[in-house]
Amino acid sequence: MIEIHLRHRQGGFALDIDLALRAQGIIGLIGRSGSGKSTLFSCLAGHARPAEGCISLYGRPLYDSTRNLNVPPAQRGIGVVFQEGVLFPHMTVRRNLAYGARNTGTAFWHEVITALDIGALLGARPGRLSGGERQRVAIARALMAEPDLLLLDEPVSALDPGLKARTLDLIAKVQERTRVPMIFISHAPEEVRRLCGQVVTLQAGRVHSVTENGHPAPPYTYLPGPEARRCAR
Repeated sequence: MIEIHLRHRQGGFALDIDLALRAQGIIGLIGRSGSGKSTLFSCLAGHARPAEGCISLYGRPLYDSTRNLNVPPAQRGIGVVFQEGVLFPHMTVRRNLAYGARNTGTAFWHEVITALDIGALLGARPGRLSGGERQRVAIARALMAEPDLLLLDEPVSALDPGLKARTLDLIAKVQERTRVPMIFISHAPEEVRRLCGQVVTLQAGRVHSVTENGHPAPPYTYLPGPEARRCAR
């Protein structure tokens, strides 16, 4: 379970979120520019500290303002992939994957490489890769740490339509094989419909709706108040 109960203000923008989501499959996080996607992403990853509230993953608290608890990003067990695949340019793909990997050469290692179809790229350096290849390697590198959750911040937004479709298919494939739950952040409904079972729509810093397989989710999933679940303590 991913539990998020946050109140956060950034300039004139206020984020007010209550969510309890199954940590399973690919969860879509969608909304117009300015809806709060990036702010929520930063709070989950640990790059921004909310004003108050709590975050827990599988019952493990990551942030709790009442206990002055704020787990550092590197200790959260959350992998992050940004819009542009950021890789070490002086390292080969293989060395990029090994950097921060929990283990190399394991069944999981080979599963990720196979699912993302990057086996032929292992000896190449990032400067010789296409945009789609860089993104696939960036996703693979984040997965090699075997995170409890992977955040994908509009990972296909800079790709042309052909590469975008192939990369989306490979993201679905690697999630199915590895079973690492993912949150896929996008402003494109067609991408989210293609990938995601659970979909959270943000509007003006609040949860507008939550759907599961196209149907409204139970109210406790996102409504504040007594119906909302509270982070484990």
